[in-house]
Amino acid sequence: MAASARRQTSPVQLSIIIVNYNVRDFLHNALLSIEKARKGIRSEIIVVDNASEDGSVAMLRTQFPRVHVIASPTNLGFAKANNVGLQKAKGAYCLLINPDTVVQEDTLQVMLDFFELHPEVGLAGCKILNPDGTFQLACRRSFPAPWVAFTKIFGLSTLFPNSKWFGRYNLTYRPTDQTYEVDAVSGSFMMIRRSAFREVGGLDEDFFMYGEDLDWCYRFQHAGWKIFYVHTTSIIHYKGESTRRSSLNEVRTFYEAMRLFVKKHYGRSYLLLWSLKAGISFVGQAALVKSLLKPMKYSLIDFAVVVFSLLLAEYVWRGGVFLYPSYAYPIVFVVPPIIVIGALYGAGVYTARSMSVSRSFMAVFASYVVISALTALFKGYAFSRMIIGISGILCVILIPGWRLLLRAFGKARVAGRRSIVGKRTLIVGTDPSSHELLRKLRTYVAGDYEVVGFVDATMERIGEHLDGLPILGSFENISKVVWQHNINDVIFLPQSVSYVNILSMISKTREESVNFHLVPSTLEVIIGKGSIDSLNEVPLVQISYNIGQPMHRFTKRLFDFLLSSLLLVAVYPIFILSGRRKNPSRHPFIANVPSVVRGEMSFVGPPADIKEPSGQGLFVGKAGMTGLVQLQASRRPLTKEEIDQMNLYYARNQSVMLDAEILIKSWLNYRSKQRG
Repeated sequence: MAASARRQTSPVQLSIIIVNYNVRDFLHNALLSIEKARKGIRSEIIVVDNASEDGSVAMLRTQFPRVHVIASPTNLGFAKANNVGLQKAKGAYCLLINPDTVVQEDTLQVMLDFFELHPEVGLAGCKILNPDGTFQLACRRSFPAPWVAFTKIFGLSTLFPNSKWFGRYNLTYRPTDQTYEVDAVSGSFMMIRRSAFREVGGLDEDFFMYGEDLDWCYRFQHAGWKIFYVHTTSIIHYKGESTRRSSLNEVRTFYEAMRLFVKKHYGRSYLLLWSLKAGISFVGQAALVKSLLKPMKYSLIDFAVVVFSLLLAEYVWRGGVFLYPSYAYPIVFVVPPIIVIGALYGAGVYTARSMSVSRSFMAVFASYVVISALTALFKGYAFSRMIIGISGILCVILIPGWRLLLRAFGKARVAGRRSIVGKRTLIVGTDPSSHELLRKLRTYVAGDYEVVGFVDATMERIGEHLDGLPILGSFENISKVVWQHNINDVIFLPQSVSYVNILSMISKTREESVNFHLVPSTLEVIIGKGSIDSLNEVPLVQISYNIGQPMHRFTKRLFDFLLSSLLLVAVYPIFILSGRRKNPSRHPFIANVPSVVRGEMSFVGPPADIKEPSGQGLFVGKAGMTGLVQLQASRRPLTKEEIDQMNLYYARNQSVMLDAEILIKSWLNYRSKQRG
């Protein structure tokens, strides 16, 4: 049967079928790569949209008019939606590919050539990489027979990946750089022979998501067709994007799909079905425990801070530690930390707002009010209110403080806003689109991309400067550039760099701790590992500005007054007596402290010569001794557009904590210049 397969004469050689659900920007990027890859191939693209709500259909119809769009009013699921596409397909071969993928320029041709050379193959997949360049295990698998499923469910395949006995599910004991026959490939990239599809039929629609690819491969194999993993071409798969945008429990859905597969094909194995049910329950409980333990690392730090503050307060006030009566232990060092941690948890600091400085401040303050009240009620533990007071002051500073430091050094992010300390970023490409991307990144203040240079195709231009930034290396030595310049993020522009080169460079730098991003030709979004940053500019009418709100003005003024008063008493007299007042330009920060006390200036705000951005009549705050504009201007000249964007960003997001971050960064810059 398989040997008698003949070369197809359909006018369409390849039908590319994509099922989309709320991943518009990933889909856009996938289609750009597919358009490059299908040049010279008689092909068609069919997108089945599962009732997306993110504007995917409108984007397809305006930007990809040649794509055949099937817009379903309901979410059909992966299997049924692909079957709809398969029924419309006309190609001699069909490719089922996820929208959150990027293909190389040669991927489609390599796969077609492989099918032409191997008429016995009915279904095949290629090498699939994660966004960080690592190998995606699901692209070659074994069927979940009783023993294989058992090792997968109970983690033996993870514990012993190189064992042929335990590592059979994902074939982790086999090399990734060889082509060979397998049981199954990933549903994110499955190419099939149409004649085989007619014989086997479509995907089983009882599988809503996950498992349908395994089932399909099983049916292909039992019909006499071979299934191959092809290593000679690669794609990138941003795994699970559609699932993340749905209400599905991904892990549970996966194991339920495996249970359905086993019930369908190994129905007589009651022991395996029982094991699967036990495994699903185990996985669910493990996920619950993991969710409960996730915030523990932060609570342990906070617990230690409270204990440390109590010991330090005792030492400061009594001249020693562990001087409480013996009966007081462990109450003294257990109850206060528990109260603080409980308040932090109630404030959401251990869930969605783990790095919130303001919430942690208020929670700690409220905790010590409660602790002080308890010491008044339980006289046997009221050893010293001063110790509680000193400990409270320390915790109010230290618990929000370590979060503030992590944010200031770019080690943590806060929902709704990013650190002002930019991650060191490399742009791959030097054509005009790279210049335009740099311009957008410089005005995109909401992001934390600090571009340090470019990488060119060759080494000939190394040392040259573009827009004030150097060309640091070439495609060939990008790993060295990343290491030497401590790069955090690498941004690729597929319109100026081939996907083959992109995957090659990702492979070269995968050992480095670096994030990779793709920017489609529109330069409107940055697609990274499971995230999208929009570079589009936000209309002013849609923005709410903190700087204009009475409460923000009050807290900002209070912050300025308290800090400047402290500096006026502690530092300004030294400034006067040392004679530095004669040259205030060398020490503008201290020289302007009286102006801040009087309310004429602020510690943080726009430069003195900036009144409003682009004549919009928008108040962006009093002139500041430092600010976002001043920070960036100390590194390079800024355009008027960049200055406006930074001032607007500050006006929109102003808070005492943002001011504190900017002050810390300004101090770090000042110290760096002093050392230089």
